[in-house]
Amino acid sequence: MLCKAVTQVKKNIAFLMIVSDPEIARYVNENGVDKLFVDLETMGKEARQPGHVSWKSSHSLKDAENVRAAAPEAHLLVRVNPLHTGTGDEVAAVIDTGANSIMLPMFHSADELTRFYDIVNDRVEIVPLIETHGALISTPQIAKTLPLKTVHFGLNDLHLELGYKFMFEVISRGDLEEACAALKDRDVLFGIGGLARAREGIVSPEYLLGEHVRLGSSAAILSRTFHRSSESLLEMKQNMDFAHEVAQLRAIYDDFHTKDAAGLERNRKLTVDRVNDLVQLLEKS
Repeated sequence: MLCKAVTQVKKNIAFLMIVSDPEIARYVNENGVDKLFVDLETMGKEARQPGHVSWKSSHSLKDAENVRAAAPEAHLLVRVNPLHTGTGDEVAAVIDTGANSIMLPMFHSADELTRFYDIVNDRVEIVPLIETHGALISTPQIAKTLPLKTVHFGLNDLHLELGYKFMFEVISRGDLEEACAALKDRDVLFGIGGLARAREGIVSPEYLLGEHVRLGSSAAILSRTFHRSSESLLEMKQNMDFAHEVAQLRAIYDDFHTKDAAGLERNRKLTVDRVNDLVQLLEKS
């Protein structure tokens, strides 16, 4: 059952961007990106997503060090590998790079996440990445028992585990409703998936950001459409007005905060229709 849509308390949205190039990191930090995201996760990803068109990182600890040096005042988030025997050493190495927060992917239970909290031991902020069914259904318990500050929902692996054809079905089918409500009840900040540039993407931000507002999300990762295959800062500047693109997303998010419950519900239904249309196309292909 969907949670009743209500008018949301105004929040600002934080944008994360996966980046390893120091010049690009400095530039995007100065032009609207709130958290720089270095991704060290490699374990098990290819096996989980064989032949799937998705982000697969080649980042290294050196990239994290270089990004930190290029943008010393920025918030640096580093995603590590899923919990394994070497997690303690990996966490220590990431902390040495100057990371402000560490993201744990692919955990399945409150017990696993508790073990990670014990390993980190309050040295940096932890960002649990909820991208398994086990983590999703454990979210209400986790919100009650762990000192959560920020959480992110990863739609790619989650939709695959749930057997869906399209990642935004996780939103349109209502799978996030209970978990988001539990986090809101505990005043835990959270983000959902990624966003393309305005008027782009299979489901554009003009729909998705309304669902962010309705669910209470206040963060998103900027998708690959913000890179445009740019190999350098010069190419990025040639490809787009980056600050303007980020500002457009903020404006859409802010506009949804002016909508009443009925307006947010209308957008939810439009989003569901859009996702269902795309799923039908995928089923025919």
